[in-house]
Amino acid sequence: MKNLKQYANKPIIGPLIKKVMDFAINREVKTVARHFSTYLHPLVANTPELSNESYRIRNEVYCDELHFLDTGKNGLENDDFDKYSTHCLIQHIPTARYSGTVRVVRPEKNGHTIPLQKYCSDSIAKDKINPRDFVPHEVCEISRLAVPSDFRKRQTDKFKGAATGVINQQIYSENELRCFPFIAVGLYLSAASIVIENEIKHTFVMMEPRLARSMSFIGIQFEQIGPAVEYHGKRAPYYINPSLLLENLTPGFQVMLKDIRKSLNHS
Repeated sequence: MKNLKQYANKPIIGPLIKKVMDFAINREVKTVARHFSTYLHPLVANTPELSNESYRIRNEVYCDELHFLDTGKNGLENDDFDKYSTHCLIQHIPTARYSGTVRVVRPEKNGHTIPLQKYCSDSIAKDKINPRDFVPHEVCEISRLAVPSDFRKRQTDKFKGAATGVINQQIYSENELRCFPFIAVGLYLSAASIVIENEIKHTFVMMEPRLARSMSFIGIQFEQIGPAVEYHGKRAPYYINPSLLLENLTPGFQVMLKDIRKSLNHS
């Protein structure tokens, strides 16, 4: 694969090489999907005990490690948005430990907002789509994605940004799926599953531009709707809807998404 890449942008032969590479990558990603379901189990945190596991991981990553937030009471990081959020966890099957979390903030009625509206509403460009344009139950926000340090022991995961899901594209491109960040991508697709299953029309997220690039790398094409601002580091507002997600997701990752949706529906 590495030898093919040097010819991918050449005239005449380039398009053929790209097709060969795409076929190989999709085949490898299907292998990843099988590997994921063998070792990692996504589930909805639908009990107080599971919710606390999510809050504990968030406290470890956002408070103790990154110092973005103050340490929560009893070592649990939560806020008012959690009252109307769906939380997902990924459990590491061999050890039964929880290896990551993400939430989908889902307003249900007037007065409910998403974090983007409360903290960064001015960051959205005037000519771009805005959550205030829709009734509350039509929008959501993906936030608080966290992967604990114990599950980032591989050398490929030891770089700034891995705690909140950024994919190291340089390492990935050199080593392909041997170095794939299973947990982070599983969390992204778990959040997408919640959005699709609940027929939520509009999804927003505040994230680092390099995280958006990571998402495009696996076929999730977020639209940037404003400039980067200072919010737990440099972050920008992004938008996506189910149609944009499904039409761009590569076939291999569609297999993985299907497996994750099935797992969440049975949790």
